[in-house]
Amino acid sequence: MMREFKRKLRVLLVDDNAEHLRGVKELISLETGYDVVGATTSANIAINLIKKYRPDVVLMDINMPEKDGLQAIQEIEKLELDTKVVALSGYDDADLIFRAMKLGAKGYVLKTMASAQLIYAIDEIAAGKIYLPSALSSRFFEYFQRSFKNESDAAVQENLLSYLTSREEEVLDLLTQGNNYKGIAAKLFISETTVKTHVNNIFQKLQVNDRTQAVLYALNNGFANRRRVKAAV
Repeated sequence: MMREFKRKLRVLLVDDNAEHLRGVKELISLETGYDVVGATTSANIAINLIKKYRPDVVLMDINMPEKDGLQAIQEIEKLELDTKVVALSGYDDADLIFRAMKLGAKGYVLKTMASAQLIYAIDEIAAGKIYLPSALSSRFFEYFQRSFKNESDAAVQENLLSYLTSREEEVLDLLTQGNNYKGIAAKLFISETTVKTHVNNIFQKLQVNDRTQAVLYALNNGFANRRRVKAAV
């Protein structure tokens, strides 16, 4: 192993459990290729230590009292350093993993993880890779896929209203106010046939089958607010 000829990997440890913190520090200190530049039970102190020492890897406890690890990860990302964060937790919660990784963590390890696995995880992340224990990987990706699908569906729904022309928005606005085709025609000074054409176009663009569904879609997706904003501009 050639690690001893390379610069030591600078590691900062953050854990509100002082006993666990000491244990991890002792474990990592035994590795000749590591240099533990700091160990603290405070996320705020950790941020200052990161600015001072610019560690390669930060092992960040997620469940912290004064400022949680997720907030700390956000702050570390804003520093725009080459520091890689490993989220540390006692919980194998898919939502927590997803949030940590989304905020910038390069890995997620459990406090119950064997020492050899922890060292391996730090090595992988220091080398620019992502690390998740195999037991958590499938759960994380299932959660990721569900979350991505939900976000995509929401984005599609929001965009459907943007497909409407100005005239179609006017027609939909009057539909939401309870006007029938004849009333809409009178207010917009157009024929009922033209109103029906606009309504059919609205149905197609909003992917609905009737006026009730169109009105419900509009109300559920903030159409009234969009109209107020446009009217105020």
